[in-house]
Amino acid sequence: MSYFAYVPKEELDRLLCIRAIRETQIELFATACRINTLYMIARAGSGHIGSSFSSLDIVCTLYMEILQGVRGDLEHTHDLFFSSKGHDAPGKYAVLIGLGYLDFDLIHRLRRLDGLPGHPDVGTPHMYTNTGSLGMGISKARGIALARRRRGRRGHIFVMTGDGELQEGQFWESLQPTVNLGLGEITVVVDHNKIQSDTWVSKVSDLGDLAGKVSAFGWEVHRCDGHDIHQLMSLLPPKPGNPKPRFIICDTIKGRGVSFMEHTAMAPTDRLYRYHAGAPSVEDYERAVEELRGKLNSSLKQIDGSEIKLTRVPRPQAEPTRSRPQRLIAAYSEALAEEGRRNPNLVVLDADLVKDTGCLAFEAEFPDRFYECGIAEQDMVSQAGGMALAGLLPVVHSFACFLSDRPNEQIYNNASERTKIIYVGSLAGLLPAGPGHSHQSVRDIACFLGMPNTVMLEPCSEQEVRMAVEFACRGTPESVYLRLVSFPCVVPFALPDNYRLTEGRGVVLHDGSDVLLIGAGPIVLSEGFKAARLLEAEGVSVRLVNFPWLNRVDAEWLRRCVEGIGTIVTLDNHYVVGGQGQVLLAELARLGETAGRRCDSIGLTDLPLCGAPDEVLRAHGMDAHSIADRVLRLLGKVGAERRAAA
Repeated sequence: MSYFAYVPKEELDRLLCIRAIRETQIELFATACRINTLYMIARAGSGHIGSSFSSLDIVCTLYMEILQGVRGDLEHTHDLFFSSKGHDAPGKYAVLIGLGYLDFDLIHRLRRLDGLPGHPDVGTPHMYTNTGSLGMGISKARGIALARRRRGRRGHIFVMTGDGELQEGQFWESLQPTVNLGLGEITVVVDHNKIQSDTWVSKVSDLGDLAGKVSAFGWEVHRCDGHDIHQLMSLLPPKPGNPKPRFIICDTIKGRGVSFMEHTAMAPTDRLYRYHAGAPSVEDYERAVEELRGKLNSSLKQIDGSEIKLTRVPRPQAEPTRSRPQRLIAAYSEALAEEGRRNPNLVVLDADLVKDTGCLAFEAEFPDRFYECGIAEQDMVSQAGGMALAGLLPVVHSFACFLSDRPNEQIYNNASERTKIIYVGSLAGLLPAGPGHSHQSVRDIACFLGMPNTVMLEPCSEQEVRMAVEFACRGTPESVYLRLVSFPCVVPFALPDNYRLTEGRGVVLHDGSDVLLIGAGPIVLSEGFKAARLLEAEGVSVRLVNFPWLNRVDAEWLRRCVEGIGTIVTLDNHYVVGGQGQVLLAELARLGETAGRRCDSIGLTDLPLCGAPDEVLRAHGMDAHSIADRVLRLLGKVGAERRAAA
């Protein structure tokens, strides 16, 4: 039977008390934290191994040598550390748990509701800032330092960045004012592991003489081996009274500690690093644990002859899948390559997410028409603007949370030039909820809503994705925002055989006469379909409509759609404010079709929660049972209480 394994609290405590030189003690603890980081990620089913492992020696040294007895607040005088890159969160959690700063039971709750979020969040003790788009860390540290000074309080601030993160413009904007203000209480530590999300940093945007560049801004710059504890212990401690902020480039190895996960095991020609994100396979997980356990035991035998005792728990058996889930990104990938064959002027741009956004097939077939832009969305979008002005059809990719807001001004500028550009935002909506709110794109519709000459649509199935790509490339002269759910979703409905994508019109998936449920995308439509079945059992007839258009409405079609229906409920995989539901209800009000009808909108009204899909949908009132109960309350009927009693 396969298993999960972790180093229990009593064994971690033993390692912290072992009679050995300090460097050896930190190395032992870091290895144990790698085992526990692997456990957390494997149990959660997702997370970032490579970045956690590359930074763990630095994090352990900081907490064990400098940040001992941290208080957990920003206002008082003490040293603190936060990560700007965010992908190292599982490793940092393992260290905080191991040192007793977080409850040990949280080791079992990575990416679960009321557990540990996938990325840093201030709701977790000792997480002082949230991450979002990269590049914010130094700016936030400067703000904390200035606030402390104003209140007569000091304390050193350590900020960790990734090397791919240095492609963000805000990083470079933050350097000069930090020096000008003489903020010597700030130390920036770069986890220089040479690999960004997709590939080698040097192949995307080579950092060149990083030390020389940062020195030119006036920083005190050092460089060291980020896995050499002795060097870290020498360089990391702050220098009281130092007027210059410090910048320490730590040369590290992504995946450090497990031989086959280390980026040094890659060939220079490899396109992707395998262990950036996601859970390891069963084989890789067990092989990695045994390698780390072997390293720990080898060191312990030399010190006191002991061995590490791991706690092993059976790996839950995966439930058999009865139906094939809809994989919209895979369908998009095929459709994009097909459009590339049709149009030699179609070019593809990506922001360091080539696998997750479905661009690999296009890149493989048309390498001269693919442009990897790195972690620099504003630069990418303006580059696409120039391409469009010069007669190409650019298709621009990133996660929807980063594509809709970070370069929003640049997208508006492109729109003002009345060229055509296709923007494709993946990972749209509430799910997957494991990465946390920094990656849950639930305001992208609102960000695009005021964009002129731009059509927005969200397909609900692989079939509709192919239609949407064809429409975006050949069906409209306007720019398009294509919103793609990345979460594999088993849909309980099918599009009619004669369905064709027509701008501003939707299609009935389940017909009824009492209530209209209307929305877009596989998640809300699936929950709406199941809610319709639940409501039928309560004697309520439901019409469920797939309406993929997010900002275009055919008024006459909409009038016919609501004809004879007394209750209208919109479903948004997005905040209610600024979502598709508001567009639809506003159009109905303009048409005079809301008078005498009950109208409601279901969607997010608060910051999205992190956790497993079912528990997060339920917590936000967006699962089928919650939708059915909301409709029954709207109708003045008894909902969950009556069903529970029955």
